[in-house]
Amino acid sequence: MTQTRKYFSHFVTAMGILITMSLPNVASAKNPQLSPEQITLQNFLQQEREDCGLKTKTLKVGDIFWSYNEGGSSQKPTVLLIHGFGGNRDNWNRVASYLTPNYHVIVPDLPIYGDTKVPSNFDIAVPNVTSSLRQFAEAIDIENKLNIAGHSLGGSIATLYAAQYPFDTQSLFLLNSAGIYKKANTPYTRDPHFLKHIIMSKPGDYDEVRHEIMQNPPKLSPELKHAKEQLLIAQSGINNLVIEQISTLNRIYTPETFARITRNVEAPTLILWGKQDKIFNVEVADELKSLLKRAEAPVILNNVGHMPLLEADKQVANYYLPFLAKTQNLKNPLADQLIPLH
Repeated sequence: MTQTRKYFSHFVTAMGILITMSLPNVASAKNPQLSPEQITLQNFLQQEREDCGLKTKTLKVGDIFWSYNEGGSSQKPTVLLIHGFGGNRDNWNRVASYLTPNYHVIVPDLPIYGDTKVPSNFDIAVPNVTSSLRQFAEAIDIENKLNIAGHSLGGSIATLYAAQYPFDTQSLFLLNSAGIYKKANTPYTRDPHFLKHIIMSKPGDYDEVRHEIMQNPPKLSPELKHAKEQLLIAQSGINNLVIEQISTLNRIYTPETFARITRNVEAPTLILWGKQDKIFNVEVADELKSLLKRAEAPVILNNVGHMPLLEADKQVANYYLPFLAKTQNLKNPLADQLIPLH
């Protein structure tokens, strides 16, 4: 294992902490029959994908059966959107709808999440997930000049990808990105056991947890709300186990572990944060910028929590699209003199 992979293995294993408001895998091998609630969700998501210009595809790469959304023309620059811990590809649907007219958009379910299937002995450490993501990118021929965006833990994966494959990364977009920060001061970053407060374990938890993670949760019909709550309750056991592992690791590793990786990123970077984020307080956005070589001043969205891609999708797109446009013609700083964005 290289030093980069070693350091990031420590960092991200410790930081896979967000229990997002998203749909877990609803059709696992252990439970192949869909309930009426699951059918309701599946129909809703299928329609949303179509409305956003996305189609669901599958691909086997090695031992992984990938499920991903794709939209836009393959002749345009490619944007790879990475969801967070506990999330899935559909977290990005509404943001993707603004990108597909001018970009080739790929949004995978990461291994062990959503509908992507992995062997029972799959190593879920982020360096292995990132390596698998690279193999996926190569299999569908998108690895060259790739624009990468990641939310929460997906931001950590995107950062590692950009650090490991600097010649192939055209730009990086980090939204409320997970990290071990010196300025982190929320209950969740001080003590990961606090994350148990945002695990849904019984009926009625859904609204309370949504308002903790999001400042302005999107409105849902009673049927969809009930369906999502039931599915998230079903995965509460594994989420509790993950939190126990995180608590142990967070006593060992430090912000320096995170900084070593982040300083290796060469790609121009846009950072965006919800000001009312209760998981990672907004002050860490400036700390993140200070570690990146080519980061712009962070964009801070007021009245937005930890999930800007769901709470403020239009605002996210309005900042991301101009950044994407101006970074497409920049040359790789490893081959040419470093070129500033302004």
